[in-house]
Amino acid sequence: MIRQIQRTQQTQGTQRTHLKTVAAIPCFNTEPFIGDVVSGARKHVDQVIVIDDGSHDGTAEAARIAGATVMNHTSNKGYGGAIKSCFEAAKANAADVLVILDGDGQHRPDEIPRVLGPIVRGEADLVVGSRFPSLTQQTQETPQAPMPRYRALGIKVITGLWNFGSSGKVSDTQSGFRAYGNGLLESIRLSDNGMGVSIETLEKARRRRAVVKEVPISCTYVPSSLNRRAIRHGLGVAFSVVKIRLKNSLVRNGNA
Repeated sequence: MIRQIQRTQQTQGTQRTHLKTVAAIPCFNTEPFIGDVVSGARKHVDQVIVIDDGSHDGTAEAARIAGATVMNHTSNKGYGGAIKSCFEAAKANAADVLVILDGDGQHRPDEIPRVLGPIVRGEADLVVGSRFPSLTQQTQETPQAPMPRYRALGIKVITGLWNFGSSGKVSDTQSGFRAYGNGLLESIRLSDNGMGVSIETLEKARRRRAVVKEVPISCTYVPSSLNRRAIRHGLGVAFSVVKIRLKNSLVRNGNA
């Protein structure tokens, strides 16, 4: 896959001097934060696109004022639906590289160059920003905010399920701070409308033998506690992982 991306970049290089980088930001009711996220992202990319996933507040207007192109969903389609729109918007705007980050202030826009770097340098097709420093050799330049324990445990369980029996392992399958090269933008078709889309993108990248790298990122968390919504979310993603792994096993055995 990496060779395909390099050929695409070489062809496009005859028409412009640099790759077009697009930041896409999925949002739902993030009016207090989105302006700062957009302003920060604009310093590091050529275009910022906000996917307003049926917000009931002033998210869309705040994003426009900050300089983003806004794509509105008339109703809430879920995280997976918003990510699909991020891919569609990037392709429609001729992006060579897409970086996705959250619009609620959880991710730091000034870390965009770190996430984009391996793709821009032709070293990777997909880059995942990892929140686990012990596995990604996080530096002092990126202080790690404390993650709620229940959340860390859930992520590690889901990540362990996905990594089990796989030659290509990652430390943070649930990170939403990622970058995609043109080859994956053009070849991946997503179907999951929920949080399972994070697993789906990794699995489809692996099927295409894409080069996946991780870089350390920091993350800001608001105080939270374990509740029914968090439990449903964790179980739903875990089910998605099991479903994907089972489907792949059946395909390998010639039963699907």
